[in-house]
Amino acid sequence: MGNTIMFIILAVVIIGAALLCVTTKRIMRAATYLLFVLFGVAGIYFLLDYTFLGAAQIAIYAGGVTMIYVFAIQLVSKRTLQGLVEHVKGSRLIGGGLAALAGLVVVCLILFKTGFILNESVADVEVPMDKIGEALVGADKYQYVLPFEFISLFLLACIIGGLVVARKEEKEA
Repeated sequence: MGNTIMFIILAVVIIGAALLCVTTKRIMRAATYLLFVLFGVAGIYFLLDYTFLGAAQIAIYAGGVTMIYVFAIQLVSKRTLQGLVEHVKGSRLIGGGLAALAGLVVVCLILFKTGFILNESVADVEVPMDKIGEALVGADKYQYVLPFEFISLFLLACIIGGLVVARKEEKEA
């Protein structure tokens, strides 16, 4: 019963912070709400007794949000940080809503096609932590070390691109 109550509290925090993150116009507030979402997900990992994943969630993603703060301060103009420039147009809002609806339809179709929602025996299977660790750092089929390496290269390219953009604006001013 206590786990259920804690899950409901964490779910409400995650959903509320996620909605605030995507609806706020101020970039610093959005990054702060994202931090709450990431801490909530870590709380769910801890609730499931996946302490390694919870600690990794806090260490990696909370550090990543700190980097978002640094890039937001360095790359965005003062007027945008104060929320005085950005306004969402109606066409962008409709387009974003349609894209979100299409994504929801795709996720629901996949969940029904795989039987994940209708088949409750999937939830009864407990995966040991050593199997999860092997899947994360293994290089065989259905293991994730290669995608992690691609993501790290992509993030490095984003950091270098951000620095190049910051240097160009500095030279123009």
